[in-house]
Amino acid sequence: MKTLNSKPQAGLQGHLTVPGDKSISHRGIMFGAISQGQTVLHHFLTSADCLSTLAAFQQLGVPISRSGDTVTIEGVGLNGLSGSSTPLDMGNSGTTTRLIMGLLAGQTFDSTLVGDASLSKRPMRRVSDPLGAMHAEIETSDGHLPVTVHGRQLTAFNGRLQVASAQVKSALILAALQADGPSTIVEQLPTRDHTERLLNAFGADVQTASDGITITVQPHPTLHGQTMTVPGDMSSAAFFMVAASLVPGSKVTLENVGMNPTRTGLLDILQRMGGQVTVVPRSSKGEPVADLTIETAQLKPIEIGETAIPAVIDELPLVALLAAKADGISTIIGASELRVKETDRISAVVTEFKKLGIAIEERPDGFVIDGRQPWHVTDANLDAHNDHRIGMVLAIASLLVATPLRLAGEESVGISYPNFFADLATLLPKEVGQP
Repeated sequence: MKTLNSKPQAGLQGHLTVPGDKSISHRGIMFGAISQGQTVLHHFLTSADCLSTLAAFQQLGVPISRSGDTVTIEGVGLNGLSGSSTPLDMGNSGTTTRLIMGLLAGQTFDSTLVGDASLSKRPMRRVSDPLGAMHAEIETSDGHLPVTVHGRQLTAFNGRLQVASAQVKSALILAALQADGPSTIVEQLPTRDHTERLLNAFGADVQTASDGITITVQPHPTLHGQTMTVPGDMSSAAFFMVAASLVPGSKVTLENVGMNPTRTGLLDILQRMGGQVTVVPRSSKGEPVADLTIETAQLKPIEIGETAIPAVIDELPLVALLAAKADGISTIIGASELRVKETDRISAVVTEFKKLGIAIEERPDGFVIDGRQPWHVTDANLDAHNDHRIGMVLAIASLLVATPLRLAGEESVGISYPNFFADLATLLPKEVGQP
């Protein structure tokens, strides 16, 4: 059980480069593997989830080496993967699992995917069912892992997705690369578009119509290896953006943060709430990046509905924390997807926030939060619920109370941000330090 930093005597100060983007790190490995030639990824996120992707593609016969946060992939081409004699271990990574299901569905061999206890509870039919429309043959364990993918020739996909999920969309795009004709995928709502951007950079032809939700995929491209620097992960930067906004007297600069417009939902919400953020764009190839400077601000309440959810789904626990310090009542609805993340994040946020005396009410698809109510700690023992994002949001919340708090399950933070606590300590006033 980890003792968390409590309310610092002065604000957070300093500059920080957050780890490489998780979504892009996953996809860089995958797309480099199915390309011709060498791909080099700098600033790769060496988290447990991304290392699960790396190991899985090594099992599939792709030569991959890593030195620190630089990864070198010797691509084998779209048809060059080879079957593994042992199950592919997905660890805790939903991204690895769902995307690789789409890629393996069109191969010439069978594959079995397994994962840890948490991942094995997450729904996989949302991927296997639409892939079935392409004549993919996928066996699930009552809709969950373990999953067996029987590789076969796929037909083109033409239809509308039932879930607003970048993972489901990406799985279908990877399957569509191997189909017998062009595919058209229609989303319910626009979701993050890293797959489309990156595949096109590698040489694919994936086009999004002006409506933002209709995607056309041309099959059987020849992909070519790339050298790229992975931008800083907006979802990781978000924790420090919120901390600097809420801890009095703070000024923090986050460098080289990815500014993909499908990922800036938290930044947009923070600015709508009255957050003080200065954005300085930096030159880059592919994904846009910028330096962000965040200062403490008095925040207004906010109402968030279903259409805004996909762009901020991973940061909603942080939005709830912002709301808990805003001057009024905030409402978040249309976020039932939070129920099927690493844990039920709606239930986990409500349970843990109530220990801090936060006035939060659970809804089936979100929260109602009154930020005008003073906090009062009723239980100093917090629980990450084996969920990296819950663990980190509680660490940020601890900076707003004087009572020392303890966190169980802090090791889950390593899933996406192994150096989170060390990076947070660099921003704390020197007299506070890290416990």
